[in-house]
Amino acid sequence: MQKYGNKEILKISFPVLVSLLMEQIVGLTDTAYLGRVGETELAASALAGVFYLVIFMIGFGFSIGAQVLIARRNGEGRYEAIGSIFTQGMAFLLMFGALLFALSRIFSPRIMALFIESPQICDAAVRYLDWRVCGFFFSFAAVMFRAFYVGTTRTRILTANSIVMVLTNVVLNYVLIFGKFGFPALGIAGAAIASAVAEAVSAGFFIVYTRMRCDWRRYRLFEFRGINPRQLGEILSVAVWIMLQEGLAFLSWFIFFLCIEHLGERPLAATNIVRSISSMLFMFVAAFASTASSLVSNLIGAGRSGEIMPLCRRVIRLCYCFVVPLSLVVAFAPRLFLGIYTDNAGLAEFSIPSLLVMLTSFVPCVPGITYQFCVSGTGDTRAALGLVLATLAVYVAYTVWLVYGLRADVAVCWTTDHVYYLMLTVICYLYMRSGRWRRNRI
Repeated sequence: MQKYGNKEILKISFPVLVSLLMEQIVGLTDTAYLGRVGETELAASALAGVFYLVIFMIGFGFSIGAQVLIARRNGEGRYEAIGSIFTQGMAFLLMFGALLFALSRIFSPRIMALFIESPQICDAAVRYLDWRVCGFFFSFAAVMFRAFYVGTTRTRILTANSIVMVLTNVVLNYVLIFGKFGFPALGIAGAAIASAVAEAVSAGFFIVYTRMRCDWRRYRLFEFRGINPRQLGEILSVAVWIMLQEGLAFLSWFIFFLCIEHLGERPLAATNIVRSISSMLFMFVAAFASTASSLVSNLIGAGRSGEIMPLCRRVIRLCYCFVVPLSLVVAFAPRLFLGIYTDNAGLAEFSIPSLLVMLTSFVPCVPGITYQFCVSGTGDTRAALGLVLATLAVYVAYTVWLVYGLRADVAVCWTTDHVYYLMLTVICYLYMRSGRWRRNRI
């Protein structure tokens, strides 16, 4: 195996970063277009979008578990074992997607009505979800391809795939939300349809590219001979803890939005805008952290565990080199960036304090998320879940106290991210430093 210096880390991380940024532009496009439809639609898309992500991230967590195993087999040089992990994971996620689709169509209207006070926002959120959940099948297929390419450190294809997906989404959003080229103006439902179709295009692109350009026979990627309970159990033993971890993490995010909704439509609309900008910056953190996780698993598979902690520090430094300058650019020109999302000057001005508070949270975010992903990369995903659960409990309690106890300003409520990332940094670093993950075998 090669040495993982700065150049190698950047070479692997950059395509992951571009793909994540492009995928985030899907959400940015929805927010930017719906911000010009109305504050109700903007607020509804925030709640419905996060609800969708809570469910989606459960399946995404499974793909991360499969990615850890793929990376381990790649580091061990057992390439033929990767195909079995891929096909069993794909079969599981497609069946899981069908189940989640059915449950979402049945229960999401009741859940929205239970938690959302405004009837207008609730109705718009349900209309969005009715179409958005159709994307489960395609998005789950795509994340298994992503797990394969990241786990084997062959990440270049992720860039092209994401560009195709984003272009599809941008065009369809314009056509379906506003009713262009003879199509009816579907508003918030149009945004959901556009996102689902874009995910279908992404999955199709992965299939065609893999068959035509990848040495899929080497990995036995498409040799599916039915469900293998033993292989699936091996994947789930790693993945189930990440599934719970990701689902609960985004559930806490959903709770944050529900709490802000009780402060009013404008605070919720502002929170949606600020969270969208935050997510764009967070993609840099996620790309480097995902690379770190894959490299950690590869290093363990190759018997080079002593290189892991220096790798973590190198990834954190590289990530800061991107995140800090970008955060400063946004901080010095907040109105410029807020103007991308809304042409309502009052809403943009109201959002500035929250935006500035959010930007400062990236100081603890970079090491916190990096070390969290590295814990998962060791294969000790049960420990990773325990560490995240402890952090989430503090996060939710602090959020509820600020909103319901103090009725704090929405900008003050954004300090919840600081509490979350600071605690995550400390406990995940201490765990990695302890070396207890060395006892784990996958």
